Amino acid sequence: MNDYIKNWLRAALIRALKTIAQTAIATIGTSAALGEVNWPLVGSAALLAGILSLLTSLAGLPEVKGMDEALDEEEKDIEQIIKEASEEDDDETDG
Repeated sequence: MNDYIKNWLRAALIRALKTIAQTAIATIGTSAALGEVNWPLVGSAALLAGILSLLTSLAGLPEVKGMDEALDEEEKDIEQIIKEASEEDDDETDG
């Protein structure tokens, strides 16, 4: 797994966990007393918020620096591999 994916995954999970905690706090806070907290509702709302956070992170995370540069480098590497393979094929057919 390359560094970009590791950094993105770490940042996305941290963001999702923070979102889950914030949603749980907000949902619990809407109850008048602790005995009236609807715990299944708290859990499902927090889990849904976490999933939505991860999906939103697919659009990009400002915490992960160098995203475009890393992707550009990978594209260049792939293009170079294809070019070299193509040249080798040309050499084999010529010779």
